[in-house]
Amino acid sequence: MASLLWGGDAGAAENERLNSHFSNLVHPRKNLRGIRSTTVPNIDGSLNAEEEDEEDDVVDLAANSLLNKLIRQSLVESSHRVEVLQKDPSSPLYSVKTFEELRLKEELLKGIYAMGFNRPSKIQEMALPMMLAHPPQNLIAQSQSGTGKTAAFVLAMLSRVNALELFPQCLCLAPTYELALQTGRVVERMGKFCVDVEVMYAIRGNRNWCFKRKLIDLTKIRVFVLDEADVMIDTQGFSDQSIRIQRALPSECQMLLFSATFEDSVWQFAERIIPDPNVIKLRKEELTLNNIRQYYVLCENRKDKYQALCNIYGGITIGQAIIFCQTRRNAKWLTVEMMQDGHQVSLLSGELTVEQRASIIQRFRDGKEKVLITTNVCARGIDVKQVTIVVNFDLPINQSEEPDYETYLHRIGRTGRFGKKGLAFNMIEVDKLPLLMKIQDHFNSNIKQLDPEDLDEIEKIEY
Repeated sequence: MASLLWGGDAGAAENERLNSHFSNLVHPRKNLRGIRSTTVPNIDGSLNAEEEDEEDDVVDLAANSLLNKLIRQSLVESSHRVEVLQKDPSSPLYSVKTFEELRLKEELLKGIYAMGFNRPSKIQEMALPMMLAHPPQNLIAQSQSGTGKTAAFVLAMLSRVNALELFPQCLCLAPTYELALQTGRVVERMGKFCVDVEVMYAIRGNRNWCFKRKLIDLTKIRVFVLDEADVMIDTQGFSDQSIRIQRALPSECQMLLFSATFEDSVWQFAERIIPDPNVIKLRKEELTLNNIRQYYVLCENRKDKYQALCNIYGGITIGQAIIFCQTRRNAKWLTVEMMQDGHQVSLLSGELTVEQRASIIQRFRDGKEKVLITTNVCARGIDVKQVTIVVNFDLPINQSEEPDYETYLHRIGRTGRFGKKGLAFNMIEVDKLPLLMKIQDHFNSNIKQLDPEDLDEIEKIEY
């Protein structure tokens, strides 16, 4: 999936030549100032099989990335410390506090301000001087959705385009249709004051547009962006396709790679595809359970769990709560039970579209529902300040029937955010108690047993 930038008045002849090859076009998106949108499949023409969601709703990285883009209405200022590694350690380390310091073209500055950016975000402060430097510098950057990284590399692409040259000059690869559209829309908005600079979406339709038909001359590409690299390498075929394209690019082409995570596999891929890079890396988030009081309730079945949950609800003043279930079936059952008892409840699970999930989470953030019942869709990355309680209606368990420690940590970590105290309750069948004890030992934390029938004890629980 890709977005392409080139100069000229729609590059009329080039556009016509390209579109003549896109005979099996799904449909053109709305034209915007002569910007044409076409749809083609993967870079080499292969089609990715769409795997059906598992029962435990482990949503893929791409969906989570798009979800965060949709629900974050403004920039999220990361609290992570930024580490910068330069290919030339003797070079001075520059950062900027205003966009004016970058000496941008007037039309780009107008585009930035029109989008609502008043000052560079933390990642932009460090990355933009490197990305806009002359001669161009390559960059590997760790940055999550909502931190302004898309706007940063779009600004770099628009800065390198020569509108007088009628051929594609910038190429951005994204792992999914939706993410490619999101990037293209940022290009359209930021570049709306740029005369004769256009974007084409190469996302679905015809095959082999890059190599077999040679519709794009890769030797003329000036900026090559790999967005969501962690998702790329998690998707079959994308690593090989990306490497094949990179090898066809000219040596002077600027290469920019972004990833939300930097696991070993991502590092190996990044170092293989980006020569002599500068590196911007965030320190790993350190979730802690120190400010979260954990309890468990022994139950016989899900009806017993629900009764225990009602008793807890009756004895504690709750702001907002997230309840995690291991399966969609349990999540739907619990939602119906709570709604019948008059609770304001919303259900979030993997069969919903990303847009539907974003809408549900935004309603929850706005306080329109007090309880969010979810599977692992919401286990990480969603911060709602008002959440005071997390309930594990089911323990997170992996395919080996062992505790999923990481998921437990991220589930519980939805409360106790921003330095506040939080409460976590685990509804446990007797045969699952050894698993909970393993979790307690793993995190070296105390999980206290709670008698759901002892209302006096419940009422003594404080945040």
